[in-house]
Amino acid sequence: MDYIRLLSESFDYTKEALWGRWVRWLLLLVSVIIFPLIYGYGVRIMSGVKPAPELEDWVGLFVDGIKLIIITVVYAIPIWVLALIPLAAYFIPVSATTTPATGSGSLFSPEVAIIVALVVFIIFVVAAIAVGILATFAMVRFSRTGRMGEAFRVGTLLAHIGRIGWLDVFIALLIVGIVLAIVEFVLLLVSFIGWLFLILLTPAFIIFTYRYIALIYESAPAPA
Repeated sequence: MDYIRLLSESFDYTKEALWGRWVRWLLLLVSVIIFPLIYGYGVRIMSGVKPAPELEDWVGLFVDGIKLIIITVVYAIPIWVLALIPLAAYFIPVSATTTPATGSGSLFSPEVAIIVALVVFIIFVVAAIAVGILATFAMVRFSRTGRMGEAFRVGTLLAHIGRIGWLDVFIALLIVGIVLAIVEFVLLLVSFIGWLFLILLTPAFIIFTYRYIALIYESAPAPA
């Protein structure tokens, strides 16, 4: 996968979408506040429209934004469950497990508890990455088809990701995350003006990100 091309094409797409189009920029800033609208605009970008679409059919944008939010929430549920398991285990009564070896009501010795915690953490991170990639492709597939059901065809999504390569997709998403984090960090170093620029550039970051993940999706033909 050509990661430089992904970044370059996403930047050009974003520049064409906003540079000199101040009314669109202002409307996108308003859409960020009424957040389902910006999600709906993201759906249009991920649908593959070139150049960036106009902000039209506000009701349609709002509805698509709500649908996209629902999709992301559904995919986040497994991660929430995994995150709650250690917390739930902490509150499970273990008084009956007191042994001379532990000398207390703890289920594990301190050494074993550290190993268990590390294993659980690794499982959580791997699961979060896998579900995150799956959710990303689900969002784009919904945007391409216009049908929410397509976002939950897990087998089809897995096949598509497999065609591109899980490692390639992970690296691509990691790169864009690092690039955006660096840009935002640099802006924040510029005191109050940096905060202002960060707010003003929010539409650019959003367009860039949605276009970038759409290009990742297009790296291999999507299964029917």
